[in-house]
Formats: sequence, C-alpha cells, structure tokens
Amino acid sequence: MSPAVFSHGDLRLYLLSLLAEAPQHGYGIIQALTDRTGGTYTPSAGTIYPRLAKLEEEGLVSKTVDGRTTIYAITDSGRAELASREGDLAGIEAGLTDSVRLIANEVRQSVKEAMKSLRADLATAAKDDRATSPSRPRSAGDDERSLTREEMHRADAVINAFRARVRTDLRTHIAKGGTLPASVVTQLEDGLDAAARGITTALAALGR
Repeated sequence: MSPAVFSHGDLRLYLLSLLAEAPQHGYGIIQALTDRTGGTYTPSAGTIYPRLAKLEEEGLVSKTVDGRTTIYAITDSGRAELASREGDLAGIEAGLTDSVRLIANEVRQSVKEAMKSLRADLATAAKDDRATSPSRPRSAGDDERSLTREEMHRADAVINAFRARVRTDLRTHIAKGGTLPASVVTQLEDGLDAAARGITTALAALGR
C-alpha cells in the first residue's frame, strides 16, 4: 500500500485515533499502522516522529519519557478534535479497508498466475528433457523421476499458495478491525500439524 492511501492530514488524524485507544511508543504506533493495513504499509520513523512532534506542538498529544522509551498519549484537546472529525475518520478507515481488500485480491491473482506459469515451465522442461536425450530410450524409472520432480514443484506451489491465502485473509480481517484470538491460531497450528502427520504417514506407507 502506498503512503498515498493517507491523503493530506489523514495520517495525522489516524495517529490521534490510535493514541485514543491507548498510549504508545513510536515503534508501537508503526507496528499498529502495519497491522491495520494488513502489512502493506509500514511507515518509517522519519514519517511518524515529525508528525507526533507536530501533534505535541499543537497540544493534541503529550509525551513522557520512561527510561529510553518515549510514550505518546492523546490529550483532552486531541480527543476533542477526534470527536469533531468522526466522519472524516470513518472515511479514512473505509478507504483503508478497500485498499487492503484490493491488495488481497491482487495477491490471490498473482498466486494463480504464478502456479499457471509454473505448470507451463514444468511442461517445457519435460519437453526439453525428452528432446536432449533421444538416443536413450526412456524407462519407467525415468518417467517416474520426471513425474516426481513435477509433483515436488507442484507441492511447493501449493504450500506457497496456502501460506499467501491464509496470511492475506488474516491481515485483511485484522485491517477491518477484527481480533485474532489464540484459539484460531491454535486451530491453524493443530490443522497444519495434522496435515504434516498425514503426509508423513502416507510417505512411510509408500516406502514399505
């Protein structure tokens, strides 16, 4: 996601909304922005800290130093401005959701195209392999090894597609303001563990 998602003044207002939820240090704010945009926009410290300094100068944000960490918090004036611009904030959040959804669709499409390209490359490689070794008749073992290589590439593509799909769905859900309870992550972990055990069992059975 391009920083242009936040038009002039939008990032300033969104920073206030984040601080209205809880006081944060600079890195926490950057991480929150990354999470809310599905990992597609991670602002630099050079983007965030000057804006925080400006908000502090305007009396909308205060800061306290705790050891080596600076904590930023919204002030009453900041809350008043945030309340006066509820409509603007709703528009910003709707725009972020639409942007994340668009990027999610682009990721899914790129995965499909990558798998299509992979299948074409495998078919071409198999054809070239047959063309470069015409003098030796192909054996059943040759065909089996070629098929195994193709299936290994397909397995890699399936794993990568699964990872991209789940990661995108999770980030899109969080960007919409959803939560990610530990039970869902545990379910994902258990499901992957069960799938891995099933594959191990299947491969062991083939080796007998």
